[in-house]
Amino acid sequence: MDEDRILRGSPTFSVVVPVFNEADGLLEFHRRLTSVMDPLGPWEVVYVNDGSHDASLEVLRILQCADPHVALINLSRNFGKEIALTAGLEHATGQAIIVIDADLQDPPEVIPDLVAGWRDGIDTVYAQRRMRAGETWLKRATAHLFYRLMQRLGGSVTMPRNTGDFRIMSRRVVDAVLQCREYHRFMKGVFAWVGFSSKPVLYDRAPRHVGTSAWNYWRLWNFAIEGITSFTVMPLKLASYLGMPVAALAVVYALVIVTKTLLFGNPVAGYPSLFAAVLFMGGIQLMTLGMIGEYLGRVFNETKHRPLYIIEHFEPSKITAYAEAGERSD
Repeated sequence: MDEDRILRGSPTFSVVVPVFNEADGLLEFHRRLTSVMDPLGPWEVVYVNDGSHDASLEVLRILQCADPHVALINLSRNFGKEIALTAGLEHATGQAIIVIDADLQDPPEVIPDLVAGWRDGIDTVYAQRRMRAGETWLKRATAHLFYRLMQRLGGSVTMPRNTGDFRIMSRRVVDAVLQCREYHRFMKGVFAWVGFSSKPVLYDRAPRHVGTSAWNYWRLWNFAIEGITSFTVMPLKLASYLGMPVAALAVVYALVIVTKTLLFGNPVAGYPSLFAAVLFMGGIQLMTLGMIGEYLGRVFNETKHRPLYIIEHFEPSKITAYAEAGERSD
């Protein structure tokens, strides 16, 4: 992206908002976002409709007609939040990019604190959850375990705890993120992997404004698998580490059987223990094959070199369009 164009013609801030079935809360979200962003300086908001099945697209078109700050990307189908977020980042033109969800669990009123950190020269200022209102104890507990696990598995890359996508990033961070072109994307891991200076801003996460989350436990489980396999190869190493002691135990057990047979004969007994051992070993092997299969499937998808997403329609914000038209007239 041309640096001159960013500095001279584009807004200071771009807000990227992935949208999936959020029609009932979009007007309130946009109202609160506007009240926060207007005092901060020139801005745009890039809404990415990720194949919503409700009236989200119609609401977004109404917002775009009414507000020159609104840019709208309509994807050809549902590609998932991580891909939708990538599409928004690629079309954001601001010097600093803010990522936030549309469900109002991440309050837009926290954005000025994020902006203050960015203006102090920090490349990434992320919102770290102090409280998670409106969530069950099970969801809070599993989230806590997931973040601890990712910190342990991350090696030299540290992913901050209790931190989602809600953050502000400098242009150079976003450009670095967009160089990562993998199809299976875990954006929290990518944000941490690119590095640069960062700091947290603590906030209390609110309950959803309307509706229920599309993230049920099955989708959260798949998301956790996606994050682990995208961020680390530790499960493959774990398969090796597990195989070695099991093989050693098998050798010891075989020596015990041979010794007992030589000393006391073989009464042909022990069917239950043999059956349990076969089931145990079969389970270990299937689990290991499953781990390998997860990684192999990702390699298969990456080798296709398909585009990350397909846009059905893109309409830039009028602010950006006017700026580009002015530069062309110059």
